[in-house]
Amino acid sequence: MSADAAALLALLAERGWTLATAESLTGGLVAATLVEVPGASRVFTGSVVAYDPAIKISLLDVDPDLVERVGTVDEQVVTQMAKGAQRRLGVDVAVATTGVAGPGPSEGHPAGTVWLACATPSGITTRRLALTGGRATVRVAAVVAVIDLAHGAVMGAS
Repeated sequence: MSADAAALLALLAERGWTLATAESLTGGLVAATLVEVPGASRVFTGSVVAYDPAIKISLLDVDPDLVERVGTVDEQVVTQMAKGAQRRLGVDVAVATTGVAGPGPSEGHPAGTVWLACATPSGITTRRLALTGGRATVRVAAVVAVIDLAHGAVMGAS
């Protein structure tokens, strides 16, 4: 996993871009994975772990009406989380994760339902996952997937 993180950080460094994370179901695991890479501080600036919906709203500017209407496991919510982190932390690129790690369903979604987003200067890229396995497996798979999503989004960004 850290090899993928290293590749993402190297790509961002080449472009002179900075990175932040906004995490819910991964609970800081994306940030922890990034900082395992020596020299991550050249690119990675920080993270907001917004496990509670109120934190998503107050720190990441997620629309409270949206959360009331659809819950937190939603493409629009993860998009707003990524954009909020990009804006609030003043970075070029921000990734966000939200979903249901399990063991059971939440907000009407089965365990393993995950939404990911990456905000770049060129726009936003999202991905929905339907993962299987236990809580730890879902969280690790979400980390791998969001790093992969970010790498692809940064490659395609101008």
